[in-house]
Amino acid sequence: MKLKTKYILFIVILHLICLMMSYFIFEKNKLVFMLAEAFVLVSVVISISLYKQLVSPLTYLKQGIAAIKDRDFNVKFLLTGKKEVDELVDVYNRMIDELRTERTKQEEQHFFLEKLIQTSPTGIIILDYDGQLKQINPKALEITKANPDMLENQIQGMKTGTSKMLRTDGLHTYKIQKSRFMDRGFERIFIMMEEVTAEIFAAEKSVYSKVIRMMAHEVNNTVGPVNSIINTALVQDHLWLEEEEQLLKNAMKIAVERNQNLNVFMRNFADLVKLPAANRKKTDLVELLKSVSALMYFAANEKEIRFELDLPTSSYFIVADVEQMEQALINILKNSIQAIESNGVIQIELNSAKHQLNIYDNGKGISEENAAQLFSPFFSTKKDGQGIGLTLVREILLNHGFDFSLKTVRPLTVFTIQLAG
Repeated sequence: MKLKTKYILFIVILHLICLMMSYFIFEKNKLVFMLAEAFVLVSVVISISLYKQLVSPLTYLKQGIAAIKDRDFNVKFLLTGKKEVDELVDVYNRMIDELRTERTKQEEQHFFLEKLIQTSPTGIIILDYDGQLKQINPKALEITKANPDMLENQIQGMKTGTSKMLRTDGLHTYKIQKSRFMDRGFERIFIMMEEVTAEIFAAEKSVYSKVIRMMAHEVNNTVGPVNSIINTALVQDHLWLEEEEQLLKNAMKIAVERNQNLNVFMRNFADLVKLPAANRKKTDLVELLKSVSALMYFAANEKEIRFELDLPTSSYFIVADVEQMEQALINILKNSIQAIESNGVIQIELNSAKHQLNIYDNGKGISEENAAQLFSPFFSTKKDGQGIGLTLVREILLNHGFDFSLKTVRPLTVFTIQLAG
């Protein structure tokens, strides 16, 4: 039973009793009866007035509670002129103002954090209380689309509070961090995916540049004088008069030739370190592709490999260093030729609408264990390979700001270069 119902019931019963008592007085003393009736009437008026004063704050409280339940913090009450009620109204109005201010702050912080998450260059994935995907920002979506198995195979098994490095396609490297936060008293998980490819490449280049310079210096300082001494001895005819001495002479010629090969070997490494900044200018990629394919025609023809060109009929211009791009394309085609045993096809496709160059071959393809190391410095799957080709391609394309990938999707292997539009 509500409080106001109890009050009304109490007043009604009380006044009924008073009326009944006054009725019994009526026969004995009419004056007292009239006074009693007047008292009852005054009491009714006072009771009604008190009822209004007592119930009014309760009505305000009820309306205020309803507004708070509806999260409507714009409802405020006017002062009534009654001290007790006005004190209650003042407290309520100040509380509503504080709630509205706090809600505004929370909404602003929420929108700011939401904007921060959506525009962050770091991939962010937020899971719900059951560990299911709740929110994913555009960068994380881009990363997981390019690597569909990353989330399921590489990240879900991580322990909370740990981090690790993942190289997905031999090119892109990500630092994955799995952490927790508290939401309404319950633990939730979020995952951050930060690309550190540029930092890794810079660190690798710094290390191998120092090593190559040191090796080149030592080799040149050793090979040069040794070859000079041997060549001086070889031109001294009087030293090689006897037939037995010809064997030694031939051995010394072989040593000179080996030293020259060593010089060429070190020069290849030194060229990688000395790669200059790209001298970019407007270049017709269609003509460059035709020129490079013609240059590699004879190497391909020896293995009965044919080129198929799918190029635009009109020019397609890029801003690039012609010599460096030519060298990169030669290395890519050379790898495709070496991947095909014989009687294969290399397709060169330039999609001007997507600003994308694809070079397909139907060679032996890339194994899963090698895929993650393709663009690592000096990694090679060939028995006598030096691993310079793809490293040089990587440096040239990075210098031009072109994104690229190399992967096998059976039965073809494709090298993709995303050109600036």
